[in-house]
Amino acid sequence: MVAIAIVYFSGQGHTHLMAEALGQGVTAAGGTPQLLRITGEQITAGRWQDDAMLETLGAADAIVFGSPTYMGGVAGQFKCFIDAASAVWFQRGWQDKLAGGFTHSGSPSGDKQGTLLYLAVNAAQHGMIWVGAGEMADPNTGVNRLGSYLGVMGNTFPGQEDNAPQVHPGDLSAHGLGHEPLGDSAGLETEIHAGREFHAGLEQVLAEHTVDGLGVLQHRERVHKAEHLDLEVLVPHREVHQL
Repeated sequence: MVAIAIVYFSGQGHTHLMAEALGQGVTAAGGTPQLLRITGEQITAGRWQDDAMLETLGAADAIVFGSPTYMGGVAGQFKCFIDAASAVWFQRGWQDKLAGGFTHSGSPSGDKQGTLLYLAVNAAQHGMIWVGAGEMADPNTGVNRLGSYLGVMGNTFPGQEDNAPQVHPGDLSAHGLGHEPLGDSAGLETEIHAGREFHAGLEQVLAEHTVDGLGVLQHRERVHKAEHLDLEVLVPHREVHQL
């Protein structure tokens, strides 16, 4: 069974809703989602640390990164996580894992592409295999209504909500899954779509992509047997954040 880790920061709850939608879709498709939320409590003196979360990410077959777009880029809390994960980068701990990304902002553009580009570049730095959204925009269902193909985008205008955070149903869904067009009352029904489509794409890539003549999962199993990633030894004695 494919394990997909969804690591994200959510300031007001919108990105959290998107992460939940992805997770429910992964479950519906037969995969195992792991929702890992970045919090301010994990950051001390500007440094993010959560060894248990890094261990979970290291064991996953794929990692989906999510952050709201603040001032044209990822949230500062998420950037602290990215910088801390340079310890993993140094040992190529996420090499050949599949990766994807999603983001949310308060306007249709909000320069969200900058956030997705950064997430994709970070994945490339780790040697990961990026998987885009791939859904055609559908005005009838709202699927990919913002026309994003590098990753999933969502937006909620400030003042649109009552008391709880809300995300447009189209931003929580994926098309082509045999479901009827989504209506305003779709509710939790919409939340199975995005992850199911993404999970299906991941399984296909895992089955077809090869590294050194091996399937991705076989290759990763060989790497894990050959190397022991000891995060206590990685970087504490080698400072990589002084630039």
